[in-house]
Amino acid sequence: MNIGIYIYDNAEVLDFSGPYEVFSVANRFLEEKHNLFFISEKEEVIKARGEYKVLSDFTIETHPKLDVLIVVGGVHTEELEKQNVINWLTKQAKTCKLIASVCTGVFLLAKANIVTNHKVTTHWEDIEDLKNSFPSLDVKDDVRWVDEGNIVSSAGISAGIDMSLHLISKLYNEDLALKTAKQMQFDWTKN
Repeated sequence: MNIGIYIYDNAEVLDFSGPYEVFSVANRFLEEKHNLFFISEKEEVIKARGEYKVLSDFTIETHPKLDVLIVVGGVHTEELEKQNVINWLTKQAKTCKLIASVCTGVFLLAKANIVTNHKVTTHWEDIEDLKNSFPSLDVKDDVRWVDEGNIVSSAGISAGIDMSLHLISKLYNEDLALKTAKQMQFDWTKN
């Protein structure tokens, strides 16, 4: 299974490092490991929030076929203007088994018409902006994550860890999610 996490400049650090940690810890318990990697628009160092530097494994042109795509949040406004990224997201939605977003990553999914009238969530500070920008969405607040089958969105920052544990339970089983949370010494909020 190939799990890609899309990152970009000014992405929130825990939005991508939290899910990465969950999936990498889960791999410790699996005989058949999943492949986990970062994807960015271009082959260059990404400067996440706080000038945290990350080098992705692949670009949107070079990555292997994805089973799961996680789109992170942060300062997302410039990403919304990148038509090549939006087109890439639209294309991935046609072939991925599951697409998830952390925090404001859901804005990118909405711009790519991956979520249209779905139930979704985002960071509490961005709820009103999401409702105003994409009025056909059913935006939920006061939840850690929302599961719409093959599309899952989470609230802000640390909620991405809860959502990722949910994804582990969905892709594998709840026992693996519980083992992963215990190994991480994380109190999993199941919603």
